Amino acid sequence: MIYDVGGPEHQFWSHQFTSAIPHPTSAIPTVNLNARAAALCRSLADDAQRLRIHLHLHDSGAMVVDCGVETLGGLEAGLLLARVCLADLGAVEIVPASDGTLPVVQVYTDQPVLACMASQYAGWEIKGDGFFAMGSGPMRAAAAREPLFEDINFRESASACVGVLESGKLPDDAVCREIGEKCGVDPAQLTLLVAPTRSLAGTLQVVARSVETAMHKLHELRFDLDRVVSAWGQAPLPPPAKSDAAAIGRTNDAILYGGHALLYVRGDDASLEEIGPQTPSSASKHYGRPFGETLSAFNYDFYQVDPLLFSPAMVTLVNLDTGNSFRFGELNHEVLAQSFGAGSSPKGE
Repeated sequence: MIYDVGGPEHQFWSHQFTSAIPHPTSAIPTVNLNARAAALCRSLADDAQRLRIHLHLHDSGAMVVDCGVETLGGLEAGLLLARVCLADLGAVEIVPASDGTLPVVQVYTDQPVLACMASQYAGWEIKGDGFFAMGSGPMRAAAAREPLFEDINFRESASACVGVLESGKLPDDAVCREIGEKCGVDPAQLTLLVAPTRSLAGTLQVVARSVETAMHKLHELRFDLDRVVSAWGQAPLPPPAKSDAAAIGRTNDAILYGGHALLYVRGDDASLEEIGPQTPSSASKHYGRPFGETLSAFNYDFYQVDPLLFSPAMVTLVNLDTGNSFRFGELNHEVLAQSFGAGSSPKGE
């Protein structure tokens, strides 16, 4: 059963978040991912009306924050989701496009491995009775269920966890209990923020992944992610779609054809010149048409899509040791216009 949060919400937030003291077990500098995300959530009860979000408290004590499933949500809720996904280790902003048309979602971070790979990457498939979601955020680092965490040598022991679910339904108490168990926390110490891709908040938080997709692509290409010390990225914010399927197409296209990631790296130039041509989405055999069409051709089976497609349209590698820069790929305004609909002119630069 779900209870709407009323008067006791302040005690809930205070009790939950003051106990969030993670203990990373890696060589990466100590950063408390769940504690940082928890700090962002402390004022949600006070800001719920302004953000157009709704807080639900389950019997188990798990807190579910609806950012667009049964409530409207909005741009600020989307910015909040993106910051939580990044464990507040990066800045997320809405800025104008160069031609003054669609807004652009800009993100930057000085902790790209932790922010993007240990937290933001949507690497956790969460299933329940009639429920499915892609899980992001620092709760992933506590569960550490993905081989990725062995690759980056990081996991987090947390007494309270925060996650973001991309889903068209709110999780029931059974789902929350299972997530809490896998994260190693009591469900009363779990906070889940939820938004469907088709919502304004859900669309924004997905488009705020320009840097994350570039980092993940480099990881797939076996590039040493420790060489990436800072990163910036942007992608156009598409009009929210009517259905989640259409929204998945538009949000992916925003990055695949309109995204630009600029990564500040260290080391030699030769390896950058070698790996660079493989980094943008244009390196994929499935590049060139709206993602929704590609996905439909494979009966919506993501695993049939060429993994090389999932990266920004353009990637720039700036070598801090040599002062040289290398740019690969280009923006594709034609495909963006097809994806976003008539009258769209989504130019990010």
